[in-house]
Amino acid sequence: MAPRKALALALPAAALAAAPLFVTPGSVPRASQPSRGQPVQDTARSSSISAFTAAGSAAAVAVVAASARSKNTKVVRQFFGGESTSAASFDPAKELGVQDPVGFWDPLGLSADKDEATFKRRRAVEIKHGRIAMYATMGYIVPEYFKFPGYLSPSLGLKFSDVPNGLAALSKLPVLGGAQIIAFCGLIETTGFFQADSTTGGRGPREGKFSMKDSTESGEPGNYGVGFPTFIGKVEDPEARKSKLAAELANGRLAMMAIIGMFFQDGLTGSAWGDWSLYTASPLRAAEEEAAPPPPPPFDPRLEVGVLPPLDYFDPAGFCPTGDEENFRKLRAAELKHGRVAMMAALGAAVQHYVQFPGFDEVPTGLGAVTTAPGTYGFAALFLLSGALELGLWTEDPSKEPGNFGDPLNLGQYDIDMRNKELNNGRFAMFSAIGILVAELYTGKDGIDQIGLDTPTI
Repeated sequence: MAPRKALALALPAAALAAAPLFVTPGSVPRASQPSRGQPVQDTARSSSISAFTAAGSAAAVAVVAASARSKNTKVVRQFFGGESTSAASFDPAKELGVQDPVGFWDPLGLSADKDEATFKRRRAVEIKHGRIAMYATMGYIVPEYFKFPGYLSPSLGLKFSDVPNGLAALSKLPVLGGAQIIAFCGLIETTGFFQADSTTGGRGPREGKFSMKDSTESGEPGNYGVGFPTFIGKVEDPEARKSKLAAELANGRLAMMAIIGMFFQDGLTGSAWGDWSLYTASPLRAAEEEAAPPPPPPFDPRLEVGVLPPLDYFDPAGFCPTGDEENFRKLRAAELKHGRVAMMAALGAAVQHYVQFPGFDEVPTGLGAVTTAPGTYGFAALFLLSGALELGLWTEDPSKEPGNFGDPLNLGQYDIDMRNKELNNGRFAMFSAIGILVAELYTGKDGIDQIGLDTPTI
């Protein structure tokens, strides 16, 4: 008897989990449905996914059913009832909840005895679980976008915003708060949703059985007379009422599967929304890694602008290793700035021999201009102006090329060819400026006198 009792407890749960899940809210059960074993008529399917899900679940549980029936073909049901209340007129295949695309689906034959009392008990339990699951599913979604202001427990200093989402919220729930929730649910459950006059009238133990009886089992399961779950009144139109009740059953079945999936993923990943990237032990991780595109190649400075013949890529000291883009950008920006300064310095070393601003007639050319007033003042002014531009305007932008500070004249010439020319001229100018300075220190002559050109100053 022990195996039969265990099977009796497991089969209702299996049937509930495998119930049809996806239906349109407007689906209305037909007045008659084909009985088990007859083909279901081919009507418009609400979802190809639901058909696949239901068929797969049916195949799985049908194997168990076939195994059980092979040992005992006698139909013995009424798991929770007393004396059988079967009537020839009662047919579970014609009850609410028989919907497309599956139709009447009872592969385990739990309703084969056509016991109305047992069917109503299971229907009451199904409706309750569906309503709770719908609330639970919404409870998983809403805290992602909204949480009540203020304190959940002022005495503990616990705010609603401190409570994480998903199963992790249980770790923050105060003990007394959990007790209040359990007491409230128990009050509703034992009083028949405040419908009956007393606990005895609302719910009571079945005679000789362990299970409790819902106050709606003798009438319409789940109907507590309060317009549940919207509390906005009853639906009087018969067809509209059938449609809404069918939608409630279908949505409740879907919500039961949804909240179980949320719990499962939350427990595996630690995230209320089941972020699989957090679940490194997932067997799907290997497949994801195999299907993932290869990572981009590492940064290669040999492919950047400025690699030109005859030297091509020239880095004998190894300042720019492969993959270090950040360091390359810093060195390239410094190279460009030094090249630009050197181009202006080399040009100035030649021009100053011929051109002098008014008031600077007594200032010598070459390096002597820096140490002789008022040339010293001009050099200090240039130094301060360069610092202001460097700190305020000429700042690097990670989204642009190194040294690209915009195009103030809108010439549109900063292409790859122009960038290569600028780098080459800057490198040449750095050698030129250094050569002019070293030669002047050695000979005492400025850049023009060094090459033997001597023309009157302008």
